Amino acid sequence: MFAPNALNRLARLYNLQSSYFDGLGQPRQASPDAILQVLQALGAPLRRLDEAEDAWRQRRQAVWQQVIEPVNVIWQNQSAGVKIRVPAHLAEAAVGYRIVFDNEPTLAGELRDHPAAQPIMREVEGARYVTRRLIGLGQTPLGYHRLYLRIGGLEVDSDLVCAPPRAYAPMDNRKRWGLFCPLYALRSEHSWGAGDFSDLSRLVDFTASLGGHGCATLPLLASFLDEPFNPSPYAPVSRLFWNEFYLDIERIAELPDCADAKTLLAAPDFVENLKQLRAATLVQYREVAARKREILTALLRSLANRPSQRNDDFATFIANHPVAQDYAEFRAKTERERKVWGHWPADNRQGSIHRDDFDDFAKRYHLYVQWQCAEQIADVSASARRNSTALYLDFPIGVNRDGYDVWRHQSLFALGINGGAPPDGLFVKGQNWGFPPLHPEAIRQQGYRYYIDCLRHHMGSAGMLRIDHVMGLHRAFWVPDGFSPTDGVYVHHRAPEFYAILNLESHRHQVQIVGENLGTVPPQVNQTMAQRKFFGMHVGQFGVSTDPDNALSDVPSDVVASLNTHDTATFMGFWQGDDIDDHVALGLVSADQADQERRYRKAQKDALIAYLRARGHMGDDLSPTAVLAGWLGFFAGQSAEFLLINLEDLWLEAAPQNVPGTWMERPNWQRKTCYSLAEIRDRATFTELLKTVSDIRAGIV
Repeated sequence: MFAPNALNRLARLYNLQSSYFDGLGQPRQASPDAILQVLQALGAPLRRLDEAEDAWRQRRQAVWQQVIEPVNVIWQNQSAGVKIRVPAHLAEAAVGYRIVFDNEPTLAGELRDHPAAQPIMREVEGARYVTRRLIGLGQTPLGYHRLYLRIGGLEVDSDLVCAPPRAYAPMDNRKRWGLFCPLYALRSEHSWGAGDFSDLSRLVDFTASLGGHGCATLPLLASFLDEPFNPSPYAPVSRLFWNEFYLDIERIAELPDCADAKTLLAAPDFVENLKQLRAATLVQYREVAARKREILTALLRSLANRPSQRNDDFATFIANHPVAQDYAEFRAKTERERKVWGHWPADNRQGSIHRDDFDDFAKRYHLYVQWQCAEQIADVSASARRNSTALYLDFPIGVNRDGYDVWRHQSLFALGINGGAPPDGLFVKGQNWGFPPLHPEAIRQQGYRYYIDCLRHHMGSAGMLRIDHVMGLHRAFWVPDGFSPTDGVYVHHRAPEFYAILNLESHRHQVQIVGENLGTVPPQVNQTMAQRKFFGMHVGQFGVSTDPDNALSDVPSDVVASLNTHDTATFMGFWQGDDIDDHVALGLVSADQADQERRYRKAQKDALIAYLRARGHMGDDLSPTAVLAGWLGFFAGQSAEFLLINLEDLWLEAAPQNVPGTWMERPNWQRKTCYSLAEIRDRATFTELLKTVSDIRAGIV
């Protein structure tokens, strides 16, 4: 018979939280069947609910039989120790240790029991175990090491991460600011219907010329742009490789000597097609990607046809990047099959690809474009460093379930589960994001190597890195296949281990960490972020009250402040109430609810104007342009360490880049900027506003 208490006890042993308060403040309890499916994804040994008691006993025994955790964290210059669980006969056994450093000589010594920690004894399935807390590790350098313990005649080992207690931060304490724009949305006379890496470099230069310190964009990661097709920057094929969609074809070194490519570029139909792609209001991903691939293919053939230093450099890149070779084979296989890996032959589904499973030229194509991406984004990063302007990249929380990362690292992901979020004020039914979350214990057993590699891929180019949905470092919301998000559960991670890795990598690469902590976030998340010196986020439109004397609260110092994000209404969309109208159109609110929201929005706007005028940020001009300037002026004078300005707000763009919870209903990730980069640079009203913000931030006015 099914025993609810046994299921709940089993869930706790797997760090599964099945009851919680959602974003509406309502209590939620997942159904037993949903809990069962999540437990199975976590590896619990049960097929039916009535097996929960036996599964609990097995899990409890396994926990006590695990002498040491697979990963241990020690913080630099702080007292270091480890916890072990041992059979009772080893309760007082001597403990010797040896640490093999990642790049230093081995350290060895003896550990001793912490004098203030009393051993904890338990009897489990007829055997007695003792928990011991040990101290005495020698001075350990920063890095990823391997810890070996000898406890009497027992030998165990664990990964050991020694990390700075705080993330990297520059020492100057300036009040900085920067611009945000999705790269696909940027327009220039040079690009092919979507922004490219050269456009990003131009945006960096423009930002720096006005005194700015950062240039932010959405994820630039590889995506499916043919068959399958998914252009969302938050559903990448991989977090380890860049998107060749953003290559500036005309900057590639092979082009001047490639007759075939130049012939293609000069062909009337090609010229006309590029003209149409540039003129289109929305980014035509398939067509732009196809035109670029035609030229890239010709360039690759040209490179292969004659010996050269470039050919040698390409060979060196291939030799030095074995994972890129594996990725290229995956992409070539996907192109041959023209279907996702879940529908491949069984052997291929399990991670095996053979030479006759793909076209070798297609493999070399994907290696070639990754080589070119690495070169071009390195140039952008170098330009940013020269200008003392951080390239502010975005690290998405998930990856496409049909992509390379999930295929290659299937054991690291919970494949029968979807990441998501519980119900809140905007999504009353909750959210199902469609990607598989990381398996919390599998990633630990792997020593977080996949996660570290993904971070390094970004931090090698970035000066700032936004961690999407930073609460996921603490706990992730899991929605089992076949269930609604209202039946989801929280699965907890070992947050200190993630923070240690992020801190260590941020110092190694000198990258500041920004945690996206918006929405319903438990207090301990923000407390830990503050302790570890992660920037949080402060979004202006979320904090406007209807009280004219307190319409805006002071902005804290340890945040990236902005009026909006890519997932919210723009300034003008907020000001006009377009987001409310859209919620009605999408069926998220009723007409009566919308009327209430419009009245509340009107009161917010009146209070905001009164507040800004009373503090000298606005005069008699009450136009949206004046409100925008006043609001940004207020933000610029606040103590936030970084102010991020949406480029599109400068011309009062009303349409958002993304409407969360929609797919075909809205043109998400497709809308281009109204003005080209050259036009933006030449419009005095735009540059004057940004210069004023820059002067306020610098304390000049």
